[in-house]
Amino acid sequence: MQAIREAQTAKLVAGAAGLGVVLSAGQAEHLLVLLDELDDWNQRMNLTAIRDREQQIAKHLLDSLSIHAFLRGKHIADIGTGAGFPGLPLALVNPDRDFTLLDSTAKKLRFVEHAAAKMGLTNVTTEHARAEVFKPKERFDCVLARAVGPIETFVHWCGPLVVGGGRLLAMKGRFPEAEIAAIPTGWKVAAVHRLSVPTLDEERHLVEICRSHDRV
Repeated sequence: MQAIREAQTAKLVAGAAGLGVVLSAGQAEHLLVLLDELDDWNQRMNLTAIRDREQQIAKHLLDSLSIHAFLRGKHIADIGTGAGFPGLPLALVNPDRDFTLLDSTAKKLRFVEHAAAKMGLTNVTTEHARAEVFKPKERFDCVLARAVGPIETFVHWCGPLVVGGGRLLAMKGRFPEAEIAAIPTGWKVAAVHRLSVPTLDEERHLVEICRSHDRV
């Protein structure tokens, strides 16, 4: 078992390095603990359909870390976080930033809170709410989402949550040409980044969105 764990740690550290993220062995262990807890809780509730550890490392951990370089500002919101992705891995490697993880399903947030404590994260808070009715005390510098539906919906729901000059970051698979064409008035695409996630043979894109009058 120790050899397997060491191999997983090495794979995670190497994969993160391929994304430009310097991950210590200790941080890699925290991320593997996150997967351990996910496996444990999955026996009692359906948090994720991905049960294979190699796929978990690629599709949960490395996929989350792939947008690290595109975060901006101090206050970050992860909308529809589910079991804590991408918010928890990003919070681990960005200890100087504050992360708010929002979901409409309370049981998922119970797991997120449990996992954050297990990982020793002090920069994570949770919000049990739907994005379209969420009223934060302060708006966020960056609002991201991995599975919140079409970009048009994401902008309608989450545009009010971001400060002027801030960014909406939509994580997508294939290049979402039709969704980009339907972006609501008052918003524009600042950039579309093609992401290459180590060990994941699937297309990944990050659509960076800002207000029309913001400088790119």
